[in-house]
Amino acid sequence: MSGAKQIRIWAISLLVFLVLLYVLRGVLAPFVAGMAVAYFVDPVADKLEEWGLSRTLATTAITLTFFIVAIAGIATILPILTSQAIGFAGRVPMYFEQLRSVIEPVVRQISLDISDENLKQIVASAQGFTKQALSVLSDLFKSVVSGGAAVIDVVSVLVLTPLVTFYLLRDWDLLVARIDGWLPRKSAPIIREQFILIDETLAGFVRGQASVCLVLGVFYAVGLSIVGLEFGLMVGLGTGFLSFIPYVGPMIGLIVGLCIALVQFNEWVPIVIVVAIFLTGQNAESYILTPRLVGKRIGLHPVWLIFALMAGGSLAGFTGVLLAVPIAAIVGVLIRFGLTEYLKSVLYTGTPSDQP
Repeated sequence: MSGAKQIRIWAISLLVFLVLLYVLRGVLAPFVAGMAVAYFVDPVADKLEEWGLSRTLATTAITLTFFIVAIAGIATILPILTSQAIGFAGRVPMYFEQLRSVIEPVVRQISLDISDENLKQIVASAQGFTKQALSVLSDLFKSVVSGGAAVIDVVSVLVLTPLVTFYLLRDWDLLVARIDGWLPRKSAPIIREQFILIDETLAGFVRGQASVCLVLGVFYAVGLSIVGLEFGLMVGLGTGFLSFIPYVGPMIGLIVGLCIALVQFNEWVPIVIVVAIFLTGQNAESYILTPRLVGKRIGLHPVWLIFALMAGGSLAGFTGVLLAVPIAAIVGVLIRFGLTEYLKSVLYTGTPSDQP
């Protein structure tokens, strides 16, 4: 079979897969979530096998433990988070009003040095940007809710996801071996090499970054709650969750936490402590957590990651968000492989590889 025909067959297969993925996006969420959990805890299952447990027993123990801990944590934290979210939403107008009273004198002083025409242009541009940003965020949120969360009912979350996790985790090694047996024999070594790179990228991000986000979320939530910051649990956990986007997530948490602190506290000491908590968390992430738990294997640029998440949410709702990171990792590895091959090809060098 010629190389062109092979490429055509692979391209058609990929297109069919993407079409099926789009058509079935409404029912894929529990299966994708189960696959993600299985991939996340597979090293634990391998370790338990090394200690003498059978794969089925190890899988049963891990699956039960994981979902019991997850459900218990959600049942404990969710009512508090819901209460804080409702309270925060109700107090947002008051926050804006008090912040405006603090900022207005500064703006008024600055406006003395700016002409009225330029000031109007700045205000109009800021309003337009804010409106556009809120519109984008609103559309993304609506697409995620309508495309995925509305379809994932209690049965799929509590029954399908644990079942999918159990069976995938139990048969993970068998599935990997079966897929390896389907690879074209001539290209199998190259494909395996790319799969290893994809696995390292996903392991670094999914397992490593998830651990970083969990540690930071607990640190921020506990620290801000001890200081007495209103909605500290919500802000802390939210900041930890957003920490998978370098610099952007911690910055959003710092801004929200600082705004609440400025409105809530009348003294500078607790405000400084709030800022110190965020700075400590950011430094711990940069110099301790990320180097130890993630390393340098990710290879996902923050801009590429943000684009993947927004594109996934827009195209396939909640399922698209779940698939965004794996697809971004796969595409990133394939692009780097293609670029490496291009730099070695006659298309780049201008001379055949067998000539000096």
